[in-house]
This record gives sequence, structure tokens and C-alpha cells, in this order.
Amino acid sequence: MGKIQVTDNCNGIQGLKVIEPAVFGDERGYFMETYNYQDFAEAGIDCIFVQDNQSASKKGVLRGLHFQINYPQDKLVRVVNGEVFDAAVDLREGSETFGKWFGVILSAENKKQFFIPKGFAHGFVVLSEYAEFCYKVTDFYHPNDEGGLLWKDPEIGIQWPMPEGMAEEDLILSDKDKIWGGIREYVSSRKER
Repeated sequence: MGKIQVTDNCNGIQGLKVIEPAVFGDERGYFMETYNYQDFAEAGIDCIFVQDNQSASKKGVLRGLHFQINYPQDKLVRVVNGEVFDAAVDLREGSETFGKWFGVILSAENKKQFFIPKGFAHGFVVLSEYAEFCYKVTDFYHPNDEGGLLWKDPEIGIQWPMPEGMAEEDLILSDKDKIWGGIREYVSSRKER
């Protein structure tokens, strides 16, 4: 391995991993491998990624908490411009950490990546003036398969940092992200399936 440093079981949640790549820099700039199948497989991330996505958002945009219901995805996420706080919530049936969350700052500066396995809800808030967010996924996007959790569900209790100079009411969310139910509604709907 050697080219990446991996922190496993973030906040005691099995499967979540923070990856720090080796960065080789000199007076010209830097070079790093953002993904190497062999290194990642050795670190326990043995996935075939089928789609790469990228989004751009301005300060105060909060996207999430999202997941796909019938076509779950493993995700490997990173920031190539700016800074975000990225969070994942364990929704795996039978998991000892069901409903527990973990969050990490991802930025162009720290170059960290966050691996989120299937069975998690995921979201982020932009802390910088602007951010570009990249993610590799192991299944294709299915627009009719979207699920979500309310980002500020008190039962989950994610401690979202607020972008400098902003309050919670200033955050920018999509219409659907404003109305997702909490984890109780998620559990009830799952029982009905």
C-alpha cells in the first residue's frame, strides 16, 4: 500500500473510511494518485466504480441526506476546489450503529477522500465561497429510486458546522431536501415494504 493512509471505522461505524493520499510536491506543484484499484482493494475498498459525478455549489448550499433505495451505491467522495463538511448516516439493517453519523472536513487543501459504503445516507454543506465535489459510485443513478433523510433530524443529531457569517436559516437547500422525513419515518416506511 503506502500511497494512501486509511482511517477505518470512523466514529466506531464499521465500513466508513477516510483516505489520505500521498502527495508529491515540488516547486512546480504536486502530483497524487486519487484512485488506484490495488491500493484501495488492499485497504478493504474492493469496488468497481461505474460512474463519476461532479457538482459545483456556492457557500451555504447543503445537499442531502441522500441514498438510493433499491440500487444502493458505494461512494468515494472528495473536494477538488473549496471546502465542505461531509456526513454519512448508517442505515444498514441490523447494524449496531444504525442511525449513528460521522462527519469529516473535505477540502482541496487537505485532499482527503471519504468512502461511504452501501446502506448509508450522505450529504454535505459548503463552507467555502465555492466548492467542486467529486464522487465515484458503484451503481448508476436511478432518478425514481431516490431516498432521503431530513438533514437536521434531531434524532440523528448531526452537528453541521455553519459557514462563516451564516446561520441555519441562511442555508440553501433544494425543495425536496427541505421536506425529507426523519429516521423514524424512514424506519416506518421500511417496515411497510
